[in-house]
Amino acid sequence: MSVFSTLLNNSGFQLGLTDPVTNGQEDWLFLFNENDFILTYSSTNPLILIGITPAVAGNAIRQFFGTNNSFKPSVKSQATEVGPRYKEELDFNIAGNSSVIKQQMLSLGYGRVKAFVVNNFKSTDAAIELYGAQNGLLATEAEKSETSLGGWKIKLTGPDKLLEPYPPRSVWIPPVSGTATYASSLAAITALVQ
Repeated sequence: MSVFSTLLNNSGFQLGLTDPVTNGQEDWLFLFNENDFILTYSSTNPLILIGITPAVAGNAIRQFFGTNNSFKPSVKSQATEVGPRYKEELDFNIAGNSSVIKQQMLSLGYGRVKAFVVNNFKSTDAAIELYGAQNGLLATEAEKSETSLGGWKIKLTGPDKLLEPYPPRSVWIPPVSGTATYASSLAAITALVQ
């Protein structure tokens, strides 16, 4: 498929009257261990996640809450010899300090996780995005300073020298019967939260 025909088949950027593009993410996200779930992608578009199933019964997704835009995901494309690759980062604050929080941060530095980020703009199939789909994410920075007001600032990125082959995947999971929506995708994720 040529790039030109792909560009012609997409509407590009349009300022919507009823659903204008909205910046930012919700003040909550979901994290799960890299190998705890089997992810199913669309057979016609690898950028769309259509299913998530626990690899073992009892595997859970964890929901993290923040305030005042405390979750800051970013994606940067990089040219490589084999085509574009993507560096994904997820910065967020933990409003607290305890031995449990320190244990979670320590674990994030050793084990890889994946993240579902919920965008404020919910009018497309990219209302929820999966970060770390191929290589996972781990804590590359953890900082407790005066600016974090006693809490912690965490940065999750892909492992060193491992860039993602695709931008963050859209999460568009259909219900048992019917077509996928933002609500059905969110329900599929929250059903696995513990």
